[in-house]
Formats: sequence, C-alpha cells, structure tokens
Amino acid sequence: MAKVTFLGLGVMGYPMAGHLQAAGHEVTVYNRTAAKAEKWAAEHGGNWASTPREAAEGAEFVMACVGNDDDLRSVCLGDEGAFAGMSEGAIFVDHTTVSAAVTRELAEVAGEAGLGYVDAPISGGQAGAENAALSVMCGGDAGDYDKAEPVIDAYAKICRRLGDTGAGQITKMCNQIAIAGLVQGLSESLAFAQKAGLDVENVVEVISQGAAGSWQMVNRHKTMAAGEFEHGFAVDWMRKDLGICLDAADEMQVSLPVTALIDQFYKEVQAMGGGRWDTSSLIARLTR
Repeated sequence: MAKVTFLGLGVMGYPMAGHLQAAGHEVTVYNRTAAKAEKWAAEHGGNWASTPREAAEGAEFVMACVGNDDDLRSVCLGDEGAFAGMSEGAIFVDHTTVSAAVTRELAEVAGEAGLGYVDAPISGGQAGAENAALSVMCGGDAGDYDKAEPVIDAYAKICRRLGDTGAGQITKMCNQIAIAGLVQGLSESLAFAQKAGLDVENVVEVISQGAAGSWQMVNRHKTMAAGEFEHGFAVDWMRKDLGICLDAADEMQVSLPVTALIDQFYKEVQAMGGGRWDTSSLIARLTR
C-alpha cells in the first residue's frame, strides 16, 4: 500500500480516488472547489488539502485528473503546485487528456526535479470510473510505469504502457478519433431507421449481433433514439479532445478528414445548446 495524492475530483476523479482509498492506500485529495474535497474525505475517510503542494507532500504517487493543458500546468507548477511538494523519486501520474506537447513539457520539468512522470489518459467514461473498469493507456519510463501500475490497478480494467513519454496521450487520441467516427455512423444508422418507420429496438437487436455491433450501439442506442443525452462524456470535452487530435495531426502531417468533419458536427451540437450533452448527441443534428 502506498501514500497517494489525487488532484481533481470531477465525475472521473471522485470515484477513482475512492477506489484508491478502498484498496487500502493512504489517500489525500485536492480539488479547486474545496467543498468537494471535504465531502470526499468525509465520505471515504481519507484526507484533503487546500493546495496541490500541500496534498503532494510526502506522497509516493501523485495522480491528476483535471480539465485541460492549462489546468494541468496550474496543479503541477508554481510555488503551490504539486511538483514543489513532491519528494525526489516520487511519481506523477497524469490521467488528464491533454496535448502530447504539454505532457513532454511537464515530464521534462519533473525529470529535472528528480521526479517520475507517467502520462496515463483514461477511457471508459463516468461508469468506468465508478465501476473500476477504466482503460488506461500509458507513456513514460518503463521503471516508473512498473511502480505506478499496481496503484493504477485500483480503478483499471486494463492498463498498458505503449511507449515513452507522450505515447499514452497519442493512444488516447487514437481512441477519440475512433469514437468520433463510430458515433456519427451509429447516429446516421438510427436516424435512417427511424425515418424509414422501422422499430429501432428490433433493428439494433439484429445488427448488433453482426459486424455493425459496438459498445456504443449496445449502451447508447436507446437513449439516442429517445433524445436523451445526459449519460456520459460532454460534447465540450470531446471538442477539446478532437482539437488536440487535429493539432497533432497537423504537426505529424497526417490526414484526419472524418475527424475534422465530425468536430464541426459537434460544433453544431454546441450551437444547439448541447455543449453539456454527451457525445451520442450527434444524432440530434439529424432528428431535430
């Protein structure tokens, strides 16, 4: 068992930190809104701190799951940042989906301070976090990963190192690229079935058993057909992620035409007032 810090108690981080405490680790949490950190500590029996630095003092592992590049920098750097409180040899594990560029930037700063750094973005949504069934894709030094993996295991269904620093973030980009195309295809399929006057449930029962089947089809088709979009990862966050993908593609000179198109479709959903709807709301463009 280890002394662990968790920074960021959103819909993902809150249950993830809870799984760490339940697994027997000694957990201290930090959240920008202190009331949420206090609530977590009261619920799970761990500790909370008022700054990232205070939370990270004495920790062997510091986990973070915040919003974006700037949020990650803010909890890592500066006099009150986590790096300032971490002891040499401690390992920082970043579960945020951020750019590979900021990952490499912060890993370099951490290395200069004698700290380990593992980029470890996650997939599986709120349900995956709550049920300890996340897919965790990692990059970084193999030795740092080997030390961190048993801790990450508290909330992971699968955890793998894909390569050196940044490899985890690149793999998460692959994940988001695949999801974007899949959800658009599913949206068109369901809308087409509805327009044709077919029973969507019957259609899905048949086609989900063949080559068209997917997690999204099984878990989202009912709410998509009903126009209910309060069940997962928000459109605003997906557009942030797709922006990271498209920026990286430009840098790598890789063509992502479908991803670029679907990013614009999500922009239309935002204009419809759906920024906080989940990503399955692509169907709303076709049915409203």
